[in-house]
Amino acid sequence: MKQVRMLKKAMKEGYIVPAFNFANFEILRGILSVAKELNSPIILQVSESAMNYFSDELLSGIVQAIRKIRHPISIHLDHGKTLNVVKRAIRLGFDSVMIDGSILPYEKNVKLTKSVVDYAHSKGVSVEGELGVLAVSNDDGLLSDGERFTSPKQAKEFVAMTGVDSLAVSIGTNHGVNKYVGEPKIRYDILKKIEKEIPNIPIVLHGASLIEAKCIEDINHFGGKIDKAIGNENLLKNAYKTHISKINMDTDFRLAFTSAVRKYMSENPDKYNPRDYGNAGIEAVKECAKFRIVSICKSNNRA
Repeated sequence: MKQVRMLKKAMKEGYIVPAFNFANFEILRGILSVAKELNSPIILQVSESAMNYFSDELLSGIVQAIRKIRHPISIHLDHGKTLNVVKRAIRLGFDSVMIDGSILPYEKNVKLTKSVVDYAHSKGVSVEGELGVLAVSNDDGLLSDGERFTSPKQAKEFVAMTGVDSLAVSIGTNHGVNKYVGEPKIRYDILKKIEKEIPNIPIVLHGASLIEAKCIEDINHFGGKIDKAIGNENLLKNAYKTHISKINMDTDFRLAFTSAVRKYMSENPDKYNPRDYGNAGIEAVKECAKFRIVSICKSNNRA
């Protein structure tokens, strides 16, 4: 299982495999370009809403094209909610899937996750489960009514009962552009306890976008309106020293792309060719990916 090997290697050697979502073709191009340039392994993630945006026919072609690239790349379903969505991703050629039953009662989460593991493993596909709840409300339909940190003891039981290959945990990060109410904080103390309970299981951190102030400022300066954006800018610099082996980032790339396009269109009002402002967005995505690969994940030259 490709992604399992990637994550185990990261655990052993002390870095994080970047798991970047792509919401459109331009973001995908920017991420792929930088991963190859920096010789970094990469996990390309697609949410269910992104699957619907691309359509199965086009996404299947994209997956096949990625398979031809001589580089360590895993294609991953992010936040699958049902076994049917998992089956759809596997039919499209994904080599790893996430089943997110985190907002379900614990017993139902175990049952759903176990059913996905049984099916996916029979197809040679690895599975990421999630335990604990991130307080989220965003445009990918990820909703919860409040944060719940992952129980270290329950994490051990969950892994044993489901057979997941990696586990996404809740230790303070959140999805979307406004991640915190009050002082931003990540519970590394809880993470250390989880590591002791499941020492051989790669740990995944969701909601890890940094939400850089410069992107928000540019979007708002050039006609946008994003309020109360608080992120993880200074909280993840030592994450690579932990058992976190996969770190998920999506919102940062949306912000980088959008800020660059808004700036370009404002400064070039006579331009109308999507390739012009698309290229501006791609360049912004590249810079976004470079910083995260080198400074957060420490995965450059690890491919």
